[in-house]
Amino acid sequence: GAIARDLGADAAAVSRAAALCKNDLVTKMVFEFPELQGLMGGYYARASSESEAVATAIREHYLPVQQGTPIPSTREGQVLSLADKLDALAGIFAIGQKPTASKDPYALRRAANGVLRICIEGELALDLSELLREALDFQPAGKKDAATHTELLEFVLERLRALLVVDGVSTEIFEAVKATGTTQPLDFAQRLKALQGFAALPASANLAAAHKRVRNLLKQAGTVSEQIDPALFEQPAERALFAAINGLQLGGDYASQLAALASLRDPVDDFFAAVMVNADNPAVRANRLALLARLDKLCRSVADISLLPG
Repeated sequence: GAIARDLGADAAAVSRAAALCKNDLVTKMVFEFPELQGLMGGYYARASSESEAVATAIREHYLPVQQGTPIPSTREGQVLSLADKLDALAGIFAIGQKPTASKDPYALRRAANGVLRICIEGELALDLSELLREALDFQPAGKKDAATHTELLEFVLERLRALLVVDGVSTEIFEAVKATGTTQPLDFAQRLKALQGFAALPASANLAAAHKRVRNLLKQAGTVSEQIDPALFEQPAERALFAAINGLQLGGDYASQLAALASLRDPVDDFFAAVMVNADNPAVRANRLALLARLDKLCRSVADISLLPG
């Protein structure tokens, strides 16, 4: 019901389907033919005068059963499938029966893949961390603390890696997006797609190398102010980089934002060629570091550019 309300789906239909979705497991039909679970539930629901939304949700709530099979076709079916899979993941982790490298008796990897695919292919803007926290809170027993939540979230995010690191998507691209801390599968996939296109641009390697340098300088400097005073600029390259940063148009989708970042390649290269960041004058040095801190923030707005090859 909570997930349905978040998505504007029919919460009453979802709740009714949730109450009935496992009933077909006690019939002789499904006892003899287990592969008919869900399918028979949909037939029984229709024969019992349940609504089409309820019957379809019951029929489809096991979907997707494996890679390549479709996700549920209705929003109510998607919500019910998500709730069922999240409940299984949270419940089994709470009682300490998580999968091992060689054994996954409760098919939790498949459940996690299903959750991710429904969020991405169904274009559901849901936060995985919040969903798993709620699923744990609903469990009647077991460990439901922050450590269990963190372990469960990391498990599902690793399935996201297996799902998305395909078709030319490198591990570096995945890690660059993961570093943003986003836990929305749909948002993650959108960032990753945009970054894949950006990584193919000639400017990406240069900007990645420069961002690595920026990250190292800021790390060595410790706490850095973000207050920039243009009056303290001594080199034209400082003014040019400041102007380029202020002139960026960062509206629109992630691909547009990364395309805008690519335009910083030349001013950033010129800055490092002409400017000594660690100047003797403390005020000038602090001002240059503040400028780099602004650049660093931009370079981590869609993904952590420093983690790309460069």
